[in-house]
Amino acid sequence: MSALRHIPNIITIFRLLLIPPVAWAILNERYKLALILFFIAGFSDGLDGFLARAFRWQSKLGSFLDPIADKILTLVCFFCLSWNGLLPWWLFAIVLLRDIVILGGAAAYHLVTHALEMHPTFVSKFNTALQIFVILAVLYSNSISPLPADLIQAMIYLLFISTLVSGLIYVLLWSKKTAQRQL
Repeated sequence: MSALRHIPNIITIFRLLLIPPVAWAILNERYKLALILFFIAGFSDGLDGFLARAFRWQSKLGSFLDPIADKILTLVCFFCLSWNGLLPWWLFAIVLLRDIVILGGAAAYHLVTHALEMHPTFVSKFNTALQIFVILAVLYSNSISPLPADLIQAMIYLLFISTLVSGLIYVLLWSKKTAQRQL
């Protein structure tokens, strides 16, 4: 029975292994295949999280590996979709910059306080969900049925705003936490 506790981590590793085929499919304009693979990756993310919580199979490896897999998958998709001209480069840049700011803030906080408490904010969760919806919408629009260009454009601008707000909130939170711990 104790071997079963590794199932969420195995699923997360499976998701990491899906990243190169998703990238290949996007770069080769096989958007329907990319959509299917991205959907499977998303389902696996929900499944590993459910199993970890429901059966108390959480682990340090999983708490580290799961968000890394998610970030790499979304960043690779944004890069590839930008490369193919389906998303603007500035959107990829702002999404990447936000993640760098968050990681840099977490690292700086850890260096100063020798502690690290990561709790995603509501805006951050909304931002992540919107990133996923944008990727799904662009893949769907280019593989199954074109979505209105105005809808895609509105999602892109909403994602831009939520990315900026989310990054700013993290900067303010890390700064406040650091100041409180130094008192």
